[in-house]
Amino acid sequence: MYEYIEGNIEAISPTHAVVSVQGMGYKIAISLTTYEQIKSNKSCRLFVDLLFKVENQSPVSMSLFGFADPEEREMFRMLTGVSGVGNNTAMLMLSSLNPGELASAILNGNVGLLKSIKGIGEKTAQRIVLELRDKLGSGRKSSSMHLVSGGNSDQYEQALLALTTLGYARQAAEKALLKVTKELGSEATVEDLLKNSLKIL
Repeated sequence: MYEYIEGNIEAISPTHAVVSVQGMGYKIAISLTTYEQIKSNKSCRLFVDLLFKVENQSPVSMSLFGFADPEEREMFRMLTGVSGVGNNTAMLMLSSLNPGELASAILNGNVGLLKSIKGIGEKTAQRIVLELRDKLGSGRKSSSMHLVSGGNSDQYEQALLALTTLGYARQAAEKALLKVTKELGSEATVEDLLKNSLKIL
């Protein structure tokens, strides 16, 4: 129904934003990832999903979920399409990891990283990997997801292997590599990734 809502930010918290558009204030649920991107702005554009809560086959309420970019919204839709992952759980996941980090964890089968998110048990984490890995690997990845799982995936995997061989925990190594990859971009060499990751670790 709605593609995006654009207007002045009247109020904002790490979980919600109130956006004023032509005399109407829309209360929109947001993730911490989106909050960090818009918290200092006077206005914003949020790509939204309008979802209905249904009881006894009748809609009883509706909620708006907003995202700073379409890639985060696409990840939200993918996550909520997995059995056992509700809207609030998906938002919690997107508050814990950005879309690129989630995509990388799913593509690499990193159940441990997914389990580290509050409310995600091992079975749910395994189900997310099982159901979304092929979708993310089918070439329909967004640009932000592609950053860590596409253009420089070979360098990323080689750097990850080197770090784990050196004795670093996979989860810590992945977190450092994701940060460095985001900073350096897709042209970073294995040596660049390793050198900068070791500074963090």
